[in-house]
Amino acid sequence: MRMFKLLLGGTALVGAALGPGSAEAAAKVIGPGFGRICYEYARAGHASDVGLEACNQALAEQNLAPGDRAATLVNRGILHMYAKAHALALASYEQALRVDPAQAEAYVNQGIALVNLGRDAEAVAAVNRALELNTARPELAYYTRAIAHEMLGNDRAAFNDYRQAAALKPGWQEPHTQLRRFSVLPKGQG
Repeated sequence: MRMFKLLLGGTALVGAALGPGSAEAAAKVIGPGFGRICYEYARAGHASDVGLEACNQALAEQNLAPGDRAATLVNRGILHMYAKAHALALASYEQALRVDPAQAEAYVNQGIALVNLGRDAEAVAAVNRALELNTARPELAYYTRAIAHEMLGNDRAAFNDYRQAAALKPGWQEPHTQLRRFSVLPKGQG
């Protein structure tokens, strides 16, 4: 396995891991209550026991519409991700997808969790589905898929995805940083 330093959301990461930062795609919950509090904590971008408790209370005590239930599960997964509890995060995303199989942000975040768990081929499939469903964060989807491709040894696909992430969000430095590690050779060389 090649080890390289990645920057995501201002957090230095080593290896293939995508870590916490402002990168995960929070799913908006409409209306007041614990579901909204859960969303606000996920959007804030750091681990929070209070946020996790709000998510759990929303899921247990509120009569959430299916879309809000799926969004709350995604947001709980994000909070687990910030706490580096990747298996718990993955379980939350999988629950969200059982509630709403068209929840694009659940697939993006599922891809991130799968990369962190070293399940790169599955991460590619999850991100592909997020892109098919028109995720609100396509740059994050391409970036995540680039990391998974690179860990699988698919350097050309990784390069193309880093390039797409950079094109979609030019001010985001992480894809540009990754692109500087690549050398593009003329056909027939290399």
